[in-house]
Amino acid sequence: MARSDEERGSGRVRNAFAALVALAVVAAGGMAWQTGWAEEMWDRARGTDGPPADPASVAPPAGIDVPDVVLPPPLAQPATGSARLRPAALKAALAELGDRDLGRHVLAAVGPLDGRRIAYQSTEGAAVAIPASTTKIVTSAAALFLLGPDRVFETTTVLDTSATTPRLVLVGGGDPYLARRPAGPEEGGPSATYQPQGGDVATLARRSARALAQQGVRRVRLAYDDSLFTGPQAHPTWEADYIPDDVVTPITSLWVDQGREPGSFDRVADPAATAALEFRHALARNGIRVVGRTLRGAAPAGATRVGRVSSPNVAQIVQRVLESSDNEAAEVLLRHVGLADQGDGSFTGGQVAVERVLTANGIKLAGTVLYDGSGLSRANRIAPSLLLGVLRLAASPEHPALRPVLSSLPVAGFTGSLTNRMDRAPSEGRGRVRAKTGTLTGVTSLAGIAVDLDGNLMAFALLADRVRKPREGLARVAMDNAAASLGACHCGR
Repeated sequence: MARSDEERGSGRVRNAFAALVALAVVAAGGMAWQTGWAEEMWDRARGTDGPPADPASVAPPAGIDVPDVVLPPPLAQPATGSARLRPAALKAALAELGDRDLGRHVLAAVGPLDGRRIAYQSTEGAAVAIPASTTKIVTSAAALFLLGPDRVFETTTVLDTSATTPRLVLVGGGDPYLARRPAGPEEGGPSATYQPQGGDVATLARRSARALAQQGVRRVRLAYDDSLFTGPQAHPTWEADYIPDDVVTPITSLWVDQGREPGSFDRVADPAATAALEFRHALARNGIRVVGRTLRGAAPAGATRVGRVSSPNVAQIVQRVLESSDNEAAEVLLRHVGLADQGDGSFTGGQVAVERVLTANGIKLAGTVLYDGSGLSRANRIAPSLLLGVLRLAASPEHPALRPVLSSLPVAGFTGSLTNRMDRAPSEGRGRVRAKTGTLTGVTSLAGIAVDLDGNLMAFALLADRVRKPREGLARVAMDNAAASLGACHCGR
């Protein structure tokens, strides 16, 4: 019985295999014609090698009258300049901002992406509002401006041989995506179009162990240095429950998996110490014996570098920050901005540096105050016009290095934090709007770019920060509908 079943199974396998081979041949032939390879070989066999004639120049068969080939006009001519954006049309498109669910303080600004003038502005009460995560647009632009898109951050090990037992020091370089182990392709999440591939402590331990073995070192003491960033690990204006409730990880220059427990969203109490412990275990697996306790300590200036791993570059980090609204990585970028401009890797250093970048590029603060890089602080205030200024700076031909700010914005209805949003908005707007979301209790915001049905390319910022808690879901829908309507309108008519 078993043999009979096996034979029938083998016959089915042979038949299936033969069918697959036939399908493969047919598919290959189809692919050859689709790609032009087969046609090219046929032309060579006939002695007619060379580019095919323009179809319009080939004479029709005798007795057949074929009309001339006429190229169709483009569906929509790209439009530029504020003259093409009509305030009345923009106001009509943004009618949803009048929804009572958005509360009594709603700010809006819209203008051409390549201009200076604001074509439509609505201000109710104070001219600034709590921006929430739209703050990340400003942080990302400052990071690209000061650091450049290709900058990477290195996590290293150095060896101090001044004592009887050499001391190996793990030095945090501020890699926001340093991992426990190499990341798999599935770890980006369902809404991520990009998963940064950077350094990990398993690889660093392997490289360090190999270098130590070459030097004849098999036994070390271990320390870790997280002194690159200074100041408090949580901003004083953050809500008191952010750290204990695992809203955000304490910000440090050394962690693994952004300070999360393995396979969890729970945060560890001491991210740097946890990273060092993970590294210690990885060293042991690679044949290096670690003696004594693992202690925090600065790396000596004359120590010899043993190993290193690098982060994704700044452009890749920005893409992840804006697409998935990564609070931890945004705060790390702010520290690097402070170091580059002020020599100060703290909240304060980053804040001063951001203001300097904005002012240097002619962007007026207009009452804007930003205390952090992620937008978690409820003390932040921003003017919609400033967000327009940053988006325009990122689009300007003079600053191509800032272009990742625009290309990393989530696409309405398709990617990142907008994957499952705008489902109730005008369908024409989905795919025509890219925006950074902003959400805190009582706050909903969107800032980004849109192209309308006539090809008008615009920047916009929409902020509401007095939303009543029971109405937050409805307020977000109203905000989504307003933004999507910019893509679905004829805003220049």
